Amino acid sequence: MNDDQNMPEPAAELQSATSGNYRLFENDLKDKHLLLSLPVAIYTCNNEGLIESYNDAAVTLWGRTPEIGKDHWCGSCSLFRPDGSVLPIDEYPVAIALTEREKITGTEIILERPDGEQRNVLSHPEPIFDDAGNISGVVTTLIDITVQKRMDSVLSATIEMKVRERIETLNRKTTDLLAREERYLKMIDEVQDYAILMLDKNGIIVNWNKGVQKIKGYSAHEIVGKKFSMFYREEDKLDGLPERLLNEAKEQGHALHEGWRVRKDGTHFWGSIAITALHDSENEVIGYTKVTRDLTDRKQYEEDLSLQAAELAKKNKKLEHSNSSLEQFAYVSSHDLQEPLRKIQTFSNIVLTRMHEPGFDAHEYLTKINASANRMSLLINELLNFSRFSNTDILREKTDLNWILDLVLNDFELLIKQKNAVIRRSPLPIIEAIPIQMNQLFYNMISNSLKFCSDTPLIDITARELPAEAVPALPILKPEKPYLHLNFTDNGIGFDQTNASRIFTIFQRLHDTQKYSGTGLGLAICKKITENHGGHISASSEAGKGASFDIYLPITEH
Repeated sequence: MNDDQNMPEPAAELQSATSGNYRLFENDLKDKHLLLSLPVAIYTCNNEGLIESYNDAAVTLWGRTPEIGKDHWCGSCSLFRPDGSVLPIDEYPVAIALTEREKITGTEIILERPDGEQRNVLSHPEPIFDDAGNISGVVTTLIDITVQKRMDSVLSATIEMKVRERIETLNRKTTDLLAREERYLKMIDEVQDYAILMLDKNGIIVNWNKGVQKIKGYSAHEIVGKKFSMFYREEDKLDGLPERLLNEAKEQGHALHEGWRVRKDGTHFWGSIAITALHDSENEVIGYTKVTRDLTDRKQYEEDLSLQAAELAKKNKKLEHSNSSLEQFAYVSSHDLQEPLRKIQTFSNIVLTRMHEPGFDAHEYLTKINASANRMSLLINELLNFSRFSNTDILREKTDLNWILDLVLNDFELLIKQKNAVIRRSPLPIIEAIPIQMNQLFYNMISNSLKFCSDTPLIDITARELPAEAVPALPILKPEKPYLHLNFTDNGIGFDQTNASRIFTIFQRLHDTQKYSGTGLGLAICKKITENHGGHISASSEAGKGASFDIYLPITEH
């Protein structure tokens, strides 16, 4: 390249130069011969950049013969960067080597020949120092890499074409895959009978479908990024149920569960849940899918069936109880009612057969007939009274038991005075009960105590309310409810404890029926009334030492 500006004076002769690694010239002739014979383009410049020597390979590369002592830096017409832009003089490799006093290795530049052809070369300039350490010039080697660059360009273009074709193929496959995935995701998204969630490995919601909004009431922005445990009841979260299900899915691949879940509005629904673990190529869990189905209708149906079964069992039990009562009625018909009827028939026949006998007095037999008829009438009335208390559908109301006891004691006022009976009572509470049945219960209990007392009757009536935890473990009693414990204790004739259950069976009489009147239905009615109210009655006694009756009644109906 020629540059008329700031051109240094030409050198008078080819200087002898040396480098740190090798000596180019020992004398002018020997050095010139070596320079000319090398197949690689080599040239030298003095410390001002003026060309002082070159070989034939350099002339061939440049496409021209430079002028010694006139041409600067390089024998080419122009120099360019690899990107095609003009290379400034201060960026010439030779100029940089002179300025920095260092060897420059493999700087790629483009040489433009006079005919316009451009060649890609690697420039290797190396400073030449004299014995005093001063730069005397630069020797530069130029390696033509044009063919290599063109081959690289062709190869690069081929590779680029292959890569482009591969990318296009992958893009087509990716497009098809994305289209299929989009159709799949759209199908999943449109499913509304199932709530489908995608969870990360920590149980955080990352995706959802429309079924979540339909079943649980949440939109996407309300749940994405939150833990899936938000759908569980507080008691289930405290019990660690969500974490257990996630851990089960992690260890076994999936987890199934049915239970109550919570909607956005706070209502509960019965959900069937399936959680499945998702794995990467290394079989590591990377997340989970969670599918929930609302089975509230099925659950309600099952509960209705269960209630119907319970109601049926209750009715069966009631029927069994009724059958038992019918058996007792049959016993009454075959024994207790038959007895006065047999007497009536016997005495009537006597009167009929002997009424015409001289001196026959029918009064005695007619009196016995009348007594038997009265006895039968009493039994029939008591049976009707017993059956009347079999109805458990009567509505209960708040009943003051103090008021009930006052009414009953008023009914027994004359008998109490006649027997000089002493009634001791504690305050009684108000409970939810059937007033007329409570009246009959108190009436029969006091009547029983007054009836079976040979001496001055002493009757104690006490009451105390029991909290749920103090309720006795009896089959009919519900441990979660509070109960009233009533106790009736007397100083009567008592009975053998082995007969404690018999006294509540209809027409079962333990004592002399001639001495102690009664039909044997009073305590049976008391048992019926307590059972009607969901309560229990029991008796304890010892012959000749009085009797004690314990009655447990629920304080409230529900």
